[in-house]
Amino acid sequence: MKYISTRGGGTPQTFTGILLGGLAPDGGLYLPEQAPRFSAGDLAAMRGMQYRDLAFTILSKFADDIPAADFRKLVDRTYTKEAFHSDDITPLKTLEPGVHILCLSNGPTLAFKDVAMQLLGNLFEYVLAQKGEELNILGATSGDTGSAAEYAMRGKKGIRVFMLSPHGRMSAFQQAQMYSLPDANIFNIAVRGVFDECQDIVKAVSNDAGFKAKHRIGTVNSINWARVAAQVVYYFKGYFAATKNNDEQVSFSVPSGNFGNIYAGHMARQMGLPIKRLVLATNENNVLDEFFRTGRYRVRASNEVHQTSSPSMDISKASNFERFIFDLVGAKPARVRELWQQVDRDGIFDLNGTSDLAGLAQYGFVSGTSNHANRLDTIRRVWKDYGVMIDTHTADGVKVGLEHREAGVPLICLETALPAKFAETIREALGRDPERPAGFENIEKLPQRVEVMDADAAAVKRFVEAHSG
Repeated sequence: MKYISTRGGGTPQTFTGILLGGLAPDGGLYLPEQAPRFSAGDLAAMRGMQYRDLAFTILSKFADDIPAADFRKLVDRTYTKEAFHSDDITPLKTLEPGVHILCLSNGPTLAFKDVAMQLLGNLFEYVLAQKGEELNILGATSGDTGSAAEYAMRGKKGIRVFMLSPHGRMSAFQQAQMYSLPDANIFNIAVRGVFDECQDIVKAVSNDAGFKAKHRIGTVNSINWARVAAQVVYYFKGYFAATKNNDEQVSFSVPSGNFGNIYAGHMARQMGLPIKRLVLATNENNVLDEFFRTGRYRVRASNEVHQTSSPSMDISKASNFERFIFDLVGAKPARVRELWQQVDRDGIFDLNGTSDLAGLAQYGFVSGTSNHANRLDTIRRVWKDYGVMIDTHTADGVKVGLEHREAGVPLICLETALPAKFAETIREALGRDPERPAGFENIEKLPQRVEVMDADAAAVKRFVEAHSG
């Protein structure tokens, strides 16, 4: 399996060749030259598999330059009952016949990001040991990626993590998860600004080839292909759990800000999984919903980004969207470059009236948006009707998913975090505190380590330089 850039630069790379770096040298994102395909016979063989077997079967298609025996050990070490509190890893919870929640938040940081990040930590450590190298990870988070990355990388040999987050824009629980880690290889930087500015800094540093090479900069954001690949697995797992045979179709509803989670569903569909619809749910920051409704992709200025009660989706530049646009325009790197030059210059591109938009329907996307009042209403409804407590982001997905529900097609809503991470909104909705898993009872009271600075790539570079050893 070889990987190419969405913008066409460079030569095709192997999985381990792109694992540590994130962005391609030309500023594009890596994706497979061709998606692997599973036949009806393959799907039949996969249906009864445990999560670890399913993960190995799917991911070994993407990581075929790692010896199978080594890769099997990495997968088995990652997906354990000890780490995810269930042999199922991502169990399916049925609300009513035909409506399900895929529980993705049972890992160490109570968010779906753990499913991919725990594997990424083991992959990074393995590849660095093979190469005898060290890595400085630079990442940006709007809420959950940061803690998932830090918990996956804490104490790993040869790895330091520098995580940027928007100052004062995450929940108290999310901040405490990151800032209270005492590990010497973890560095938190709170940026005075919004998530998009954090993400822009990561891209600016990654695009400085000299600095990136000198300081061995890598990334764990969802621009990292291994993150996307690892998320593909639970779409297969959810499909098999919600259906009786492989002739059935399902739809997935996915809360989406950076387009990574739902792009993994798009990839699963390309690989042959019988997905009818991919329902994209946004919050008040509805850049992606606007595109799927109108064909226009318009990023927002920092002062236009709403601070919401589903903060992990407070994003106006969806990094992974470039991968989907590559597919949409017929895998033409020159066209992708042209469109992102328009975004960099004008903050917008509009595919209306172009041949690019003609093929959109074949990919099965529909979309909708949700606001604070919708979230409160959905949390109350799911609690009252089913006795299930959901977090704010999952509520966005359930609300929009039910709007697009089709008779006879099972709807699987992806859980993104446990309610404990957003206690303030849960109290507003239900008048009670969410339960906290053991070990998180007083996390906000722990000492916190964080450096606050302006949204300045040069300042971040200086900080990395001073602390990278």
